[in-house]
Amino acid sequence: MSLPYPEPAMYTIKHIYELPEGKRAELIDGQIYDMAPPNRIHQEIVSGLHYKIRDFIDSNKGFCRVYPAPFAVFLNQDDQNYVEPDISVVCNRDKLDDKGCNGAPDWVIEIASPGTKHIDYGIKLFKYRTAGVREYWIVNPLTQIVNVYDLEHEVKTDQYTFQDEIASCIFGDFMIRLGELL
Repeated sequence: MSLPYPEPAMYTIKHIYELPEGKRAELIDGQIYDMAPPNRIHQEIVSGLHYKIRDFIDSNKGFCRVYPAPFAVFLNQDDQNYVEPDISVVCNRDKLDDKGCNGAPDWVIEIASPGTKHIDYGIKLFKYRTAGVREYWIVNPLTQIVNVYDLEHEVKTDQYTFQDEIASCIFGDFMIRLGELL
């Protein structure tokens, strides 16, 4: 990333908002991580998950909200952490304002790619767990594996294939087979 001024030791959200139009990046512990444009399969999965989760919440008269990327999450309510999960489910509407979500969403889904695997499986797993995210899914279209992390209770943490029927940890009645989205 090239900024028009000297590279600081720690970036802040101010730097994210100063990026050129169309350039997306995330900020984790003061470090900027560039985001590549998503491919078609990535977008099909995000679109399908967003629709299915939203439909489930609406049909059950739920109060949670579902947001696909780009949606700003100010994870630790500080100026050094800003992420744009592929899917964010927020059940506490007090966390929402016009800019996005202030604090941890209840459920986060990331679609992994070869360039983001180390971030999704390592850095973000740790950040989401410590920030208070209750459920975290990593969907890997290349391996057709879904890692489900029950960060709230650690009871339902497991690994699934795209052919398995996967239950949400926070919405026990929600089931999805990712293979049906493609």
